[in-house]
Amino acid sequence: MDKLPILDLKRSYAGIKDEIRSALDLVFESQGFILGPEVRAFEEDAENYLDAKPKCSAIGCASGSDALLLALMALDIGPGDEVVTTPYSFFATVSCITRIGATPVFADIDPATYNIDIDKTKEKFTPKTKVFLPVHLFGQMTPIEEIAQFCRERSVVVVEDAAQAFGSWRKVGSSITRAGVAGDVGCYSFFPTKNLGACGDAGLVTTSDSKLASRLRRLRVHGEGDTYFHEEVGLNSRLDAIQAAILRVKLRHLEEWNAERRVLADNYRLLFESRNLTGHIAPPAELEGNFHIYHQYVVRAERRDELRAYLEGQGISARVYYPLPLHLQKCFAFLGLKKGDFPESEKLSQDSLALPIFSGLKGEEQERLVKTIADFYKKF
Repeated sequence: MDKLPILDLKRSYAGIKDEIRSALDLVFESQGFILGPEVRAFEEDAENYLDAKPKCSAIGCASGSDALLLALMALDIGPGDEVVTTPYSFFATVSCITRIGATPVFADIDPATYNIDIDKTKEKFTPKTKVFLPVHLFGQMTPIEEIAQFCRERSVVVVEDAAQAFGSWRKVGSSITRAGVAGDVGCYSFFPTKNLGACGDAGLVTTSDSKLASRLRRLRVHGEGDTYFHEEVGLNSRLDAIQAAILRVKLRHLEEWNAERRVLADNYRLLFESRNLTGHIAPPAELEGNFHIYHQYVVRAERRDELRAYLEGQGISARVYYPLPLHLQKCFAFLGLKKGDFPESEKLSQDSLALPIFSGLKGEEQERLVKTIADFYKKF
């Protein structure tokens, strides 16, 4: 029986192969590979897609990790400053804080949505808090509107880690806002596995603050204003034209792909119910008002590690995102945090399991997976 991968990028590529190759041909014919018109065209496409009010500026960069770092650099965050964020995320969420000498301060997660708990977040603010850095984990937005005024009153900037959520949105009242433009600065990753993925590393920063946008553009090219004249020390974090061209093609298909993922997520839920698995498997919860794009389909599973090993033995891939919360990582031991400090994050690290979800995943493959899960739990 064929192996069922956690992700198969070849399936979506097959449908856009000719578009991608045509776009790449134009780049090679121009021989313009770094920044330039193709990058600016993608930035404009992203600005129009995000449809922020007021209009945002999009600044392409080399990766999602750099997007976070550039955002904090542009805000002059550094030693003595605190950034409140989640302990349950990809490493870059916190490494960007420590790399510039600031201090990460953690608030535990909501066990249903896996995103940072807003009420617990408010308890973590101090006079040293300069940034609130929520993560829209696995493709679902954090309800930023619940803390926006709280932040404004304390002059705290909201920097969204939307690395996994380009295309996700949230409706509050009659207003719809996409992930990354609900706060002051948005940071995106276009790593190949993302819903909107490049064919290598790529990232984007967005802001509606024109002065901040100008500084971000300068910081991504070594702090250079005019050629070879440097106003400050920045990074070498430029988006290249090849990745921009690929992203422009894929952006045209993103809404279709995200809708497909939502159908697949609904199908998983129905299959779990039909197999009476809801006592063993808890599907991800979608917060009211959210448009979850299911970058990852992460369930909470009893006997997680045993189940994962069983699935692998049956030719079905599953992954753990994330096996160790950030506050327990060895490199952050200097923060003085310990096991038990953030119990919801720690518990999720023990029972979370990501199942295959990608454009082109077939219903019969989902059925095979869920049947295999049912067979596992019959043993107990």
